[in-house]
Amino acid sequence: MTIASSAQLICFVVLSAVVALGALGVVLLPNIVYSAFLLGGVFLAVAGLYLLLNASFVAAAQVLVYVGAVNVLILFAIMLVNKQETMADIPGLRLRRLLSGGVCAGLFALLLRVAFTTPWALPGPVPIGEEATIRIGEHLFSDYLLPFELASVLLLMAMIGAIVLARRDVFSSDVATGEPADQGLIEKSRTPLLLEKTN
Repeated sequence: MTIASSAQLICFVVLSAVVALGALGVVLLPNIVYSAFLLGGVFLAVAGLYLLLNASFVAAAQVLVYVGAVNVLILFAIMLVNKQETMADIPGLRLRRLLSGGVCAGLFALLLRVAFTTPWALPGPVPIGEEATIRIGEHLFSDYLLPFELASVLLLMAMIGAIVLARRDVFSSDVATGEPADQGLIEKSRTPLLLEKTN
């Protein structure tokens, strides 16, 4: 085994561990902000795996689209909503966790079986090199134009959803009494959450 192949194997193991542990952190951590940051780390590690496969364009698209757009959009939606709500008790939570864990374990076993029983063609096809970006652009705007446009519509819908979630409704009249609302109270600057005094 040469130095280059051993270094590639070490990078693959490290990036795979980051992806697996980060995905577990996204699902299991109770703080949604930490989960969103870990999701960004998972996206970056997947981009590193693409670089190991000599897919530089896909790695750059992964960073630009998922880390630079989707993950930032999720973080802005979380920080703008900022709802301080206590979660109600979910009935049958233990049973639901057991069922979801069983489904995930079954999918993991199926993926392992496919990975070890499929006759993979090794080594893979010869890399195209510098013409890869041109080929991808031709395919994106010819064969895969409809999925490409659907993905852009999906991102637009996600952005609109984040704006709707972050929007605060301001009523011109009091809902209970019907009297005109004091706009001075509505527009009064609020101290940050960390500086508010608890009574």
